[in-house]
Amino acid sequence: MEPQNFSNHHRYVKGYHFLLSTLLFIGLIWSIVSFYRHLHFAGLVSAGLIVLLFVCVTLCWLFLRTFPLKAQDRAIRAEESLRYFILTGKAIDKRITMGQIIALRFAPDEEFLLLVDKAAAEGLSPKAIKESIKNWRADHHRM
Repeated sequence: MEPQNFSNHHRYVKGYHFLLSTLLFIGLIWSIVSFYRHLHFAGLVSAGLIVLLFVCVTLCWLFLRTFPLKAQDRAIRAEESLRYFILTGKAIDKRITMGQIIALRFAPDEEFLLLVDKAAAEGLSPKAIKESIKNWRADHHRM
């Protein structure tokens, strides 16, 4: 497995992120066009139901991704807060945002405390935090 770093840490599932999203977008647009073409003809009910179906499936597709991400964010917050507490004996700074915590998870213990302090004091963006990490701590347990 290739070592993880800032440039390759993003994870995309081709079938979900590219194929399914494209097919849903095409189907939704096609069903809307079909609905408008049937406004003055028979078949309006079935065209409307197809639009409704594509809207529902598209919403499921969006929620299928956002709900687990929120749960993952909560787990990352708990893990990194515990790591900070173990290293310092104190609670993590309240100024640290969720995005910063997610970025900090890639920092090894040797860089973690310094980056937490710098992120809280300077309000570093998650991207800036990730770019500041010298020895990347890979996360291979995510989908």
